[in-house]
Amino acid sequence: QVQLVESGGGLVQPGGSLRLSCTASGSIFVYMGWYRQAPGKQRELVARMSITGNINYGDSVKDRFTISRDIPKNTVYLQMNSLKSEDTAVYYCNADRGASSFWGQGTQVTVSS
Repeated sequence: QVQLVESGGGLVQPGGSLRLSCTASGSIFVYMGWYRQAPGKQRELVARMSITGNINYGDSVKDRFTISRDIPKNTVYLQMNSLKSEDTAVYYCNADRGASSFWGQGTQVTVSS
C-alpha cells in the first residue's frame, strides 16, 4: 500500500512564501509532483519532476514556484514564492509509475490578507 504524506500548507499573506513537502512509501517513482484544486474548478498541474530531472510547470506558476526532489528519500518539495490569492487551493501530491498513480490526502494553501 503506497502512502503519500504531505506537509507544509497553511495561511499566508499575498507576496509570501510556503514550502510543501511530500514523502512516499515504497519504491522510487518515475514522476512526483503537485496538483491543485480550487473550489468549483478542475484539478490542475502545478509542477512535476521526473527521476531524470525533467520538469513541467503549470503556466500560472512559472517563475514563482520551484519543484525539487530528494530521490533516495522519495520526497518531493514545492517552494512557492510571490503567492497570490488565486493560488488558494488544496494541493495534492502525486506519485506516478506509469501504470500506477497515487495521490496524497491534500493540504490546504490559503493566500489572504
